[in-house]
Amino acid sequence: MAQSGHEGHGHRDGAHEGGGPGSIGNRLNWLRAGVLGANDGIVSVAGIVIGVAGATADRSTILVSGVAGLVAGAFSMAGGEYTSVSAQRDTEATLVDAERRELAENPDEAEAELAASLRDRGLSKETAEEAARELSKRNPLRAHAVVEYGVDPDELTNPWQAALSSFLAFTCGALLPLLAITLLPEGIRVIGCAIAVIAALALTGYTSATLGGAPWGRAMLRVMAVGAATMAVTYLVGSAFDIAA
Repeated sequence: MAQSGHEGHGHRDGAHEGGGPGSIGNRLNWLRAGVLGANDGIVSVAGIVIGVAGATADRSTILVSGVAGLVAGAFSMAGGEYTSVSAQRDTEATLVDAERRELAENPDEAEAELAASLRDRGLSKETAEEAARELSKRNPLRAHAVVEYGVDPDELTNPWQAALSSFLAFTCGALLPLLAITLLPEGIRVIGCAIAVIAALALTGYTSATLGGAPWGRAMLRVMAVGAATMAVTYLVGSAFDIAA
């Protein structure tokens, strides 16, 4: 989201050429964020349940610890996302209001700024000016906001939607290690959970890299290594306490 103020017309920098919240690029970003949220849920709760399993074999204790971690993590993720996106929405609304005032007070200058933004995107001076006139006739506020800020006045970011998405993504990811370690027999509980987690992290790493257009091999190795290290460290810490079941 553009952070520059309206004064000085810093919005000419060409930010957010991908369009508003409803664009394909933004939808892919939301999807990728959901995958990363699920990844956080997998790693966080896997670390908790593996660590507790290192301290005790009691299934109820492991389950309660995992559920507590899932609930706390999901609400923490949702709260953080709500706060962040609320700030983003406030900024978007401020930019739109500023553009609305400028259109009302000095439409000719606003049209000139729109033409300048279009020239920055590669259009010739004549084409940019003609396009600016055409866009300004149809829906000037939306045209200026989308081109200059990448903000659609009719589709501002929704903090509640973002919070719910983060909550669900984290929960879905966290359920895998929680179910694996509580449903597997004691003898293979820890190793079985670890294998399931590594496999799931490989999938989230591949999906995230593919959505972001990055090499998937390196991304998979990174998330798998982080997950494996997290589980190894928490298991060692839990084993140091060695609580009798």
